[in-house]
Amino acid sequence: MLRSVCVFCGSASGRSDAYADAARAFARAAVARGLRIVYGGASVGLMGALADAAIAAGGEVVGVMPRSLVDREIAHRGLTELRIVETMHERKATMAELADAFVALPGGLGTLEELFETWTWGMLGLHRKPYGLLEVGDYYRRLGEFLDHACAEGFVRPAQRAMLCIETDVERLLDRLGEAAP
Repeated sequence: MLRSVCVFCGSASGRSDAYADAARAFARAAVARGLRIVYGGASVGLMGALADAAIAAGGEVVGVMPRSLVDREIAHRGLTELRIVETMHERKATMAELADAFVALPGGLGTLEELFETWTWGMLGLHRKPYGLLEVGDYYRRLGEFLDHACAEGFVRPAQRAMLCIETDVERLLDRLGEAAP
């Protein structure tokens, strides 16, 4: 049963307003389903848009941020809870511990690193939590093509590739994650 979702997304907003709109839509949909949102704790970029929308909708939002990034990523001070940890490794482990599922919205290298590490943990059997991408304006289209290529070339097994839910619709993505949750 899904009770909380960890969201990986950018501390930047990106060039298109569609990214922030999608972050806000995701937050509202998650809160409407009674899901707690766990994320990186920033007040800026897509992270800030996500948190602000969830808070405005009356949701519970837990941020997790390394002490070294509190000032640089501008920690959100209006969260239900802000957990300050010592390292990025501790951040990811804490976020994973608090969540029942993982979603990546548009973001940069940190977002991709968090998604791939979580996916790898799942493939290794370290957790059985579902994960997915919210596709916004073809942002992840080429990543999906690359993953298909890696599968065709024998570096990613079809079952591993199938573990990643990719949806353009927030409600459908949340449905699929809920169906896949142990």
